[in-house]
Amino acid sequence: MAIIMNGLELRNKKLALLKEKVTRLNPPIGLVVISVGNDSSSKVYVNNKALVAKDLGYTFIHESLKEDIEEEELISIINNYNKSDLIDGIIVQMPMPKHLNVERIQNAIDPYKDVDGLTYVNQGKLLEGVEALTPCTPKGIIDLLDEYKIELEGAKVTVIGRSILVGKPLSIMLTNRNASVSLLHSKTKNIKEYTKNSDIIVVAVGQKHFLTADMVKDGCIIVDVGITRIDNKIYGDVDFAQVNEKASHITPVPKGVGPMTVYELMENTYKARILRRG
Repeated sequence: MAIIMNGLELRNKKLALLKEKVTRLNPPIGLVVISVGNDSSSKVYVNNKALVAKDLGYTFIHESLKEDIEEEELISIINNYNKSDLIDGIIVQMPMPKHLNVERIQNAIDPYKDVDGLTYVNQGKLLEGVEALTPCTPKGIIDLLDEYKIELEGAKVTVIGRSILVGKPLSIMLTNRNASVSLLHSKTKNIKEYTKNSDIIVVAVGQKHFLTADMVKDGCIIVDVGITRIDNKIYGDVDFAQVNEKASHITPVPKGVGPMTVYELMENTYKARILRRG
């Protein structure tokens, strides 16, 4: 039976420590989330961020924009927040309407306020292994592994899913910690050959029970990033009941990686404040 890597407990512990630091800051830390349209999942995510930010004493602004907003108008709004000395972090909530150029919009954010770590500047810094604001979910995964004293140096790690939000930046973070990383994706052949020889497996594909017990070796460490909702039930990418019997450590869904992502956003916003103001 595996040790459960509880992200909710770790998040709460880290939030308490963060709160001690941010309460001394004046003016309060400012975080703005910009959303476009009426995506129901986005509303839930924004509300979760708002609750945690307000509990920390952050000034939280939700800029909710109409579905058909023009790209130039949206970039103008971002630029106004870039110039505001009261705003330390800016997020553009995904998904966005198809008529908008997501990369252009992301890169309109001042890199020092890019608390999602998605601008080309921050991605480049991550690649070079220098100080940067980095994507929140991979950062949360690293913190979870560190909390449970998982040795990364020399470990064979398989990351399944190459999104810019999780897989790609995580593979770089792990490489920077001297792990040997295989980054798999939808075109990878014989995925089982990789996973069966891995010390650590991270799955972020958004497919219910993608990783099964026959794909992992005994004692493997499993990080499940996926969340799939079917008939009002939440499932991870890992067949938890089966894989739990073989793994040494595993994250649950929910209460695993998800809570850590929210914490890392708040920590990134604090870090952005310090980097920008010194």
